Amino acid sequence: MRNCILITASLLCSLIWISVSGLKSQTVEVQSGDEVTLQCSNFSSTYTQIIWFRLNRSEPRCISHMFRSFEPATFCSGFKDGKFNMTSNISTVFLNIKQVDLSDSGLYFCGYYLSRYPLIVDATFLEVQEVNYEMTKLVAVVLVGLVVVMVMIIICLSVKIKWLHKAHIEEQDPQQDEVMFNVSLALPKLV
Repeated sequence: MRNCILITASLLCSLIWISVSGLKSQTVEVQSGDEVTLQCSNFSSTYTQIIWFRLNRSEPRCISHMFRSFEPATFCSGFKDGKFNMTSNISTVFLNIKQVDLSDSGLYFCGYYLSRYPLIVDATFLEVQEVNYEMTKLVAVVLVGLVVVMVMIIICLSVKIKWLHKAHIEEQDPQQDEVMFNVSLALPKLV
């Protein structure tokens, strides 16, 4: 019995790999903590079960499935509503994943069962990249340092301009004082 299960599982994996290898797959890269929406063409014009799978290592795992685009999706064991959301319209089946992390990386594919065999329609490799917080902190410190230096330069230049302006006015003031003095001496004679 155990051998039969192992043979069935390996046959299923082989069929999936053969099916997926013939597909045009795409790679989607996201940062950890982001939200991503994977798309699959809505291949079903009849009443059939559309399924999103994720392939981790060597085993395909059902994420969610639906029968009609207007019905809510049902989530498979181990996948919770809230993090994953499967929706559909006339032309596309969507799988939205919120707050992705490294464990969400893998090959995602959608398909349906045809005579008990999974038929894969589209495949997407999701690559989640960890955010390097140390680098982010370093960049923030460098930017804050640059802002502080720029503010200090602006303050120094403002003080220097004010000082030069004051010196220029004081340089002109003795001439104006002399003119005013001469005018004040001349005024009493005129009166």
